[in-house]
Amino acid sequence: MDQTDPSSKGRAPSNGSGSVPTPTHAGPVERSNSQSSLHKAGHIASHRQSFAENQRHPPPSPRSQRHPSFTQQAIQDLLNHPPTNRLPNPRFAGRDWRDIMLGELASQDDVKWVDMDTSVEEATMTLLRNNPNNVVLIRETPSDKSAVSTFDHSDLNAYLLVVVGLAKPDEEHAPSYSDIAEKAQAQAPIPLREIQVLSRKEELVTLSTESTLDKAVEIFGSGIHRILVVNQASEVVGIINQLRLVEFFWNESINFPAIDRLYGALLRDLQIGSQEIIAINADAPLADALTLMHDEGLSSVAVVDNGLNVVGNISTADVRHLTSAASLPLLKNSSMHFISIILSERGVEKGRDSFPVFYVNPYSTLAHTVAKLVATQSHRMWVVESASPSPSAPATPLLTPSLPHSNTSLGSTPVTGLTPGSEISPRTSTILIPSAGTGSGPQASPLPGQSFSSVPAASFPGAHVSGRLTGVVSLSDILNLFARSTGLHPSDPGEQRARRRRSSSSSVRPSLDSARASVDYRR
Repeated sequence: MDQTDPSSKGRAPSNGSGSVPTPTHAGPVERSNSQSSLHKAGHIASHRQSFAENQRHPPPSPRSQRHPSFTQQAIQDLLNHPPTNRLPNPRFAGRDWRDIMLGELASQDDVKWVDMDTSVEEATMTLLRNNPNNVVLIRETPSDKSAVSTFDHSDLNAYLLVVVGLAKPDEEHAPSYSDIAEKAQAQAPIPLREIQVLSRKEELVTLSTESTLDKAVEIFGSGIHRILVVNQASEVVGIINQLRLVEFFWNESINFPAIDRLYGALLRDLQIGSQEIIAINADAPLADALTLMHDEGLSSVAVVDNGLNVVGNISTADVRHLTSAASLPLLKNSSMHFISIILSERGVEKGRDSFPVFYVNPYSTLAHTVAKLVATQSHRMWVVESASPSPSAPATPLLTPSLPHSNTSLGSTPVTGLTPGSEISPRTSTILIPSAGTGSGPQASPLPGQSFSSVPAASFPGAHVSGRLTGVVSLSDILNLFARSTGLHPSDPGEQRARRRRSSSSSVRPSLDSARASVDYRR
């Protein structure tokens, strides 16, 4: 890590040995009378050098004498064993984590409510607004304190697919799907009550504030994603999700030695995760990726190149970039194109380049994996094969997103409603109008004209920065490990995954070979 020593400011340039370089003269030196007398006295004088003369023999840069602060192996060790720099929280010091009550972790501020008669547009604005749990609870009436359903990014994805005509309902639900699409095109408000048929819901699980953490970990380790925390009157007073709990164990691991001991183990030795994975080719249209996640009940899908090397990740949370009609042409472009736009937007929002951190390898420690999950707020990490336990390249690819250029315009399609990066207003009109020329004359887009280029998967150096996709480690797998390591008996999270998948997705997944993962590879 090259950094200039601040104490060197104002000093003369060094030649690397600590001495100041002697000026070099290009020709005879002319002296004044006073200079001649000084010379006679034994002093040597010179004229002031010009800029051009200085450039003939520039002093060596101090950087050339500096050495990296860390070797490559030291950087890899730091990635595998990230420092915690945490002090014990006095609230949990000396306690068994299994005896901590959910009421100690739940917060009323995490609960966001909408009603069954709330429009999809208003529910979307509530979801996209500052919402740490990425879910909105649905109640029957505004006075109720108990939830009857939820609205999250998966529901928003399902709604989007219906509006743009990509959903494939069965005969029983076809009329409802058609009605929703017609209302969206006509800019008519659509209440949440009418879209309950669009997605398969995970069962609502509730636990009381007095319930202990071991019960929650056992439930989460079985594949349930969130738990509603209720008081004695059955009123929801908090939401605990898988990520929140994994983050809690990560931050407080110093207080829980039984959990802390697991972090140093390699994924290969822990034997956690799944080899039943679904991936999509980077050249496949974004619409295929969104449909795949919906049909398979997934919150994210791996994006791979032609050699099955992981080059990206698309999640249902990324649907927020598609909440205006101006962005809908992206659905026809490639998945890799969409990833490049997301990375560029994150770089603009955060003021720095955004790097894809979405995979680990069998020689990654659990600490390295959890640190990535917590830092990226992700639900899963893709596992790629690694040739040796001491890879020569860092585990995190240093890929900087390029700002694309192409003939795919995003600014020509009219928009009514939310736009990526725009301020959310209660007065915003209906979102997700499929295309120009439909409906009853939508408003002009507030977005400036933009153009982006598609990045072909064949040109992406996936084999050099990641590796071949072989498995996946999810939050469910990690919490299942925590539960089993302390004597609890969670069920197989794979059963819950299968329950979320639609019956139409029970395709036979081709085996790469007897020793590799079973990958359903969609092109």
